[in-house]
Amino acid sequence: MAGKPKLHYTKGRGKMESIRWLLAAAGVEFEEEFIETKEDLEKLRNDGVLLFHQVPMVEIDGMRMVQTRAILSYIAAKYNLYGKDLKERAWIDMYVEGTTDLMGMIMYLPFQPADTKEKNLALIIERATTRYFPVYEKALKDHGQDYLVGNKLSWADVHLLEAILMAEECKPDVLSAFPLLQAFKGRISNIPTIKKFLQPGSQRKPPTDEKSVAVVRKIFNI
Repeated sequence: MAGKPKLHYTKGRGKMESIRWLLAAAGVEFEEEFIETKEDLEKLRNDGVLLFHQVPMVEIDGMRMVQTRAILSYIAAKYNLYGKDLKERAWIDMYVEGTTDLMGMIMYLPFQPADTKEKNLALIIERATTRYFPVYEKALKDHGQDYLVGNKLSWADVHLLEAILMAEECKPDVLSAFPLLQAFKGRISNIPTIKKFLQPGSQRKPPTDEKSVAVVRKIFNI
């Protein structure tokens, strides 16, 4: 039997968190080897295991995969979370790209200068409530199913729940105008594999704080 996937990244969320989410949703156990110092990262680079000298990197099925999107696409396809045909896959891709854009804004917020954070936080809330969440609310209404694409759980659903929870960390009532998304959050959160990942003690990482920002800046020299 093949070994568990091994994830190489810092102890924070960053770009690896969506990979953790997707593996957990698929019910796949994984190991993590944390990059805790600049030297840890340099060793991976010098060993030639990082294709573009970047992390995330995931060891899976005899491959050392890099590039977040490539890793997520592979996991989604491998564990039947990527739709039944090309059209469903296209919709999943579009929905995922939207949540990726929103989560990217939230992910970089802790790294921004203090004097711009308030302005950027307001922009995140504005974009979430006028550009992104209305799309998913309408999709659920028009589709009339429990899930965004087809009638089964897909990568798009997992990614959207992650984005919702991140947005709620910025503004707890961010879903107040979106009843279908509120119901969606409840349904997807209660899928057994996801419910387990949301429990304390799982491999889900906490929100990025000042301490973890300092560590990341040191490791990546930013």
